[in-house]
Amino acid sequence: MRRALAVTAAAGAAWAARRALSRRVAASPLWPLPALGTPVSGYSPRRPLRALITSRGEPAEGVLRLTLESPELPAWTPGAHVDVVLPSGLVRQYSLCGDPADAGAYTIAIRLVEDGRGGSREAHARLVEGAELQLRPPRNRFELEPAPSYVFVAGGIGITPILPMLRAATAAGADWTLLYGGRSRASMPFLADLAVHGDRVTLVPEDEAGLPDLSALAAARPGTLVYCCGPEPLMEAVTAAAADPAAVRLERFAPSAPGPARPFTVELRRSGRTVEVGAAESALAAVRRELPGTPYSCGQGFCGTCQQRVLAGEVEHHDELLTDGEREDSMLLCVSRAKDGHLALDL
Repeated sequence: MRRALAVTAAAGAAWAARRALSRRVAASPLWPLPALGTPVSGYSPRRPLRALITSRGEPAEGVLRLTLESPELPAWTPGAHVDVVLPSGLVRQYSLCGDPADAGAYTIAIRLVEDGRGGSREAHARLVEGAELQLRPPRNRFELEPAPSYVFVAGGIGITPILPMLRAATAAGADWTLLYGGRSRASMPFLADLAVHGDRVTLVPEDEAGLPDLSALAAARPGTLVYCCGPEPLMEAVTAAAADPAAVRLERFAPSAPGPARPFTVELRRSGRTVEVGAAESALAAVRRELPGTPYSCGQGFCGTCQQRVLAGEVEHHDELLTDGEREDSMLLCVSRAKDGHLALDL
């Protein structure tokens, strides 16, 4: 009993020390993060969480690894991601790549994209050890389903959701292989973590071996599930090469390409207005012309900030976030559209 109390006291002291460090960092001009629950640049938090950045590393060139800790972090399953509110208020999504058994700690990895929309540059420049972050609870649209065998295919930073899947598949006694490609070995994160799996893992650095050979997917035995995360061309190639395309599970870091867009109307019931959405614009842009305060962040169907309740009409969903249940009466304005030319929203 005394030993248990001592361990608890030590853990509490360590947490208090980290909290004190975070307060010092938060007081500096580098970290203007608002108080918990304060809206940030239109961000509407859902059950916001606080986590402390307890370590920062670089597992590959241009890749930032962060460990986030908090007693309030919910449990998660392989394939899950979290929404992270950056200091500017931007909301970005990152796959959890640690161990689900490590209660109270999340690990994420962020590749620097110099010509991107700014989120990765901000993360690399401003997410420092000892600072606090605001998160949303984990969501998972890339669940690892039970199967006797798996083929995992990852491209670059797409290895992040795959890492915990490898641990889970190994613990379950399933057969599995991993095909992991990247521009170069130096740019491919977590190679040391993968080395323990021996010849189950095939590394394909493009500057050494060219593009991954996917021909073995056609010979996968029945019941094998294929999990792939990476650039869109890789996922298209994996789907085309698979013996059974229905056995392929994909995780995208960019929205899927919609078909030809058509104009439609959106009725804003509470506001008593109707807006026209052009073929070349999003519902979000059209709605914000009438209601400029309508919240949004990523603009790509990942963060859920622009989610709105649908009162009438059928939605053509293009997001990578909402569950099937949520899609029954909700949509993300930034990417989704009307199927039948008209929608009514609770706005």
